[in-house]
Amino acid sequence: MTILSHEAMTSVQEQLKIIKRGTSEVIEEKNLARALEKSIKTGKPLRVKAGFDPTAPDLHLGHTVLLQKMKQFQELGHEVVFLIGDFTGMIGDPTGKSETRKSLTPEEIKENAKTYLEQVYKILNKNKTVVMYNSEWMNKFSSTDMINLAARYTVARMIERDDFQKRLSNNQPVSIHELLYPLIQGYDSVAMKSDIELGGTDQKFNLLVGRDLQRAYQMEPQNIITMPLLEGTDGIQKMSKSLGNSIGVMDPPGEMFGKIMSISDDLMWRYFELLSDIASSDLKTLRDKAVSGEMNPKNIKVQLGKELVARYHSEEAAEQAAQEFENVFKDKNLPTDIPTLKTWGAEPRWIGKVLADSKVCPSTSDAKRMIKQGAVSVDGEKVTDENLALNGNQEYLIKVGKKRFLKITT
Repeated sequence: MTILSHEAMTSVQEQLKIIKRGTSEVIEEKNLARALEKSIKTGKPLRVKAGFDPTAPDLHLGHTVLLQKMKQFQELGHEVVFLIGDFTGMIGDPTGKSETRKSLTPEEIKENAKTYLEQVYKILNKNKTVVMYNSEWMNKFSSTDMINLAARYTVARMIERDDFQKRLSNNQPVSIHELLYPLIQGYDSVAMKSDIELGGTDQKFNLLVGRDLQRAYQMEPQNIITMPLLEGTDGIQKMSKSLGNSIGVMDPPGEMFGKIMSISDDLMWRYFELLSDIASSDLKTLRDKAVSGEMNPKNIKVQLGKELVARYHSEEAAEQAAQEFENVFKDKNLPTDIPTLKTWGAEPRWIGKVLADSKVCPSTSDAKRMIKQGAVSVDGEKVTDENLALNGNQEYLIKVGKKRFLKITT
C-alpha cells in the first residue's frame, strides 16, 4: 500500500489553505476536509485526477493552471494521476461549443499526445506522476457495457447542460455521441477510483456527472475542485491559441518573457496566483509594496517572467530573456537574435506567406490579422496593404507586434 509522505502530515487546515489557493469552487469542502483527515490518520494518500484530451500537440499557460494545482497536491504527498483522454478525444468535448466538434482520428490523438508529457513534466514530478489513458478501459467496453452505463443517467439531467440548452433553443443539432462524452468522462472517475477531480469552471457539469456515476456504482463520490479559466494576454478572453492571446509552454524564452511583460498590472496578480510557486505570504508582500509605491509593478512582473521562463527553459535563458527585453524595449535596440530568411529570388512574394514560412506568424491568416491591426512594419513603415508583395533580392527588416522581428538577407 502507498504510504503518505511526511509532507502530507501537514494539518488539514494547512493543506486546505494550499489547496484552495486560486480555486473557483470546492465541492464539497467539508467532505474534502474529512477525506484529508482520514488520509492523515491512515497514511493513505488521496488519488487526485485531472484529464486532458490531446486535441492539439502543444499546451499554453492556461492549460497549466490545473497542472500547478496538481503539483501542489503532489507536494502535499498525494497521488496525482494525469489522465490522457485518448478515447474521449476522439469524441470531442462539447463544452463551450455552439456546434458539433470535428472528431479526431486515433492517429491524430496519438500524435498530439506525444508532446504532452514532455511539457507536463516541466511542472509535475515525473517520478511521482501516474499517467493513464482512458482507452485502457473504454476500449474494453462492450455494447452491453455502454448500455448499462447509459442507463445510470437520465436524458433530462443531460440536456440541463447549458451548452446543449443553447443549441436546442437555436434549433442547432446535438449529436447523440456528444451526450456520451460526459458519461464517459464521468466513468473515468469510476474506473480510476478518484477521490478528487480537478477541472476548469467550464468543466463543472462533466465533473458532477463523475460524482453521480460513482454514487451509481456504490462508490464514495469524488470531491471536485474547479479552477478559473486564465485570461490571455489581452486580459479579456480566456487564453486560446486561436484567439492569438496565448503564451505557449514551448514558446522561445524571449517571446515567452515578452508576452508576460505585455500583460496588464492587474492581470499580473492573477498569473502569480494561478501559475507561480511564490508563497501566498510573499505574494501579499509584493502586492503591499506595489500599492505603497515601494516597488514598481514592472519589476514585479519581471520576477514573474523570470520564474516562468526558468520553469520551461532554464535560469540562464530567463536571465538572458530579461536582459534582451531591456535591450529592445528600454534602450530601443534591436534583438541580437533576430531570425533571418534568405531572399527567395527575383520574383515578388506576398508578405503574409513570408511571415508564415519563416514561423514569425503561425499562419498566413494570423499574418493578415496582424496587418489589419496595424501591427506589422517593414523597415520602420507600417504596412497598411494586407496584399503587400515584397520584392525579391532585397533586404528588409520586418517587425510584427512588439516582440517579433524578421530580417531578410540577400
